[in-house]
Amino acid sequence: MTTFPEHLLEGYKAFATQRLPTEQTRYRELSVKGQFPEVMVIGCCDSRVSPEVIFDVGPGELFVVRNIANLVPVYQPDGNAHGVSAALEYAVTVLKVKHIVVLGHAQCGGIRAFVDKIEPLTPGDFIGKWMQMFIKPGEVVEQRDHETMAQFVERIEKAAVFRSLENLMTFPFVQKAVESGQMQTHGAYFGVAEGSLFVLDKAAKEFRNAREMA
Repeated sequence: MTTFPEHLLEGYKAFATQRLPTEQTRYRELSVKGQFPEVMVIGCCDSRVSPEVIFDVGPGELFVVRNIANLVPVYQPDGNAHGVSAALEYAVTVLKVKHIVVLGHAQCGGIRAFVDKIEPLTPGDFIGKWMQMFIKPGEVVEQRDHETMAQFVERIEKAAVFRSLENLMTFPFVQKAVESGQMQTHGAYFGVAEGSLFVLDKAAKEFRNAREMA
């Protein structure tokens, strides 16, 4: 017989006795009325970067999809299965979210694998194929002169946010919602070590410290 992780059981018991009593009404409302989050977050699977924790939100406030390196593919309505695209379609066309936030982060394993051009982990190499989505055909991503490896990696981590925002606009329903003013897209970057959050200023094409924003 398999053993369920003990620390998860203990965590649930703490949730059930401490947090749940204060949020029971909220959970009951959500179960009856359904979810109506105004914000979708596209984040990384990295266990250190939890959108719900970073933004200190309660149940029902965020619609979250997480994948390796917080990537958004281009719109490609073919016969294959597309998890991120399906979540995006549901968020925009059904939930009518008002904001989509692409949340990148420091020390991203997917980006590091891409930068280091590591050997395939498995015969199928899902990670390698997934990360190839990050670059356009013929595009070359290399370390610049006088750029340290740490600077290079951070630049590519942030570039992944820009590319995902760009790819979002290839979806007709996203483009329509944005151009009509019904929805906005945003970029953000989380520094794991310091717990710092940087929000993308699209006009300046720079990430600004969230603590210094009005």
